[in-house]
Amino acid sequence: MSEQPLQDESALEDGPDEVVEPVDPPTVADLEARIAELEQAQARALADYRNLERRTSEGRAELRRLTTASVAINLLPVYDDLTRAIEAVDHDIKEHDWVAGIALIRDKFRGVLDASGASEIEALGKPFDPRLHEAIGYAAGPEGQVVHVMQSGWAIDDHVVRPAMVMVGSGDGREESSSDRTG
Repeated sequence: MSEQPLQDESALEDGPDEVVEPVDPPTVADLEARIAELEQAQARALADYRNLERRTSEGRAELRRLTTASVAINLLPVYDDLTRAIEAVDHDIKEHDWVAGIALIRDKFRGVLDASGASEIEALGKPFDPRLHEAIGYAAGPEGQVVHVMQSGWAIDDHVVRPAMVMVGSGDGREESSSDRTG
């Protein structure tokens, strides 16, 4: 038995008699049009890529801000309590070591908040700004100016995480609460 070489079946179907038509070479104008089309496609792809990079970067920054805000919102009450504890210490015992220890803990806590990108909103003596402050009443002092901060406000990347709770100056010497004023 003699072995016959295997032939590709597709070669048999095409047959050796089939003539391949010559293809006209592209013209210079066709090639220039194709180059222009590819250059436009490349420019669009590059612009899309740059937009994707920008959106990704913005998304990461927003995620970082939201994560930091979430942590800060949960930690700020502890910082507030430490601050109030230090402020409530009787003058006679302010020099005790444990009071200094509490102050150091509060300062360390403040450093953690600062390092995370959170910053305290300066309010005392500033004009009342409803984007930054929450007025809880009126007190004697310059009209429209923050005269007392009840609770500090905090921001992350210029986004308010917690507005400052403040007393606003009423413009006269007598104190009054916000419920005493009529709108």
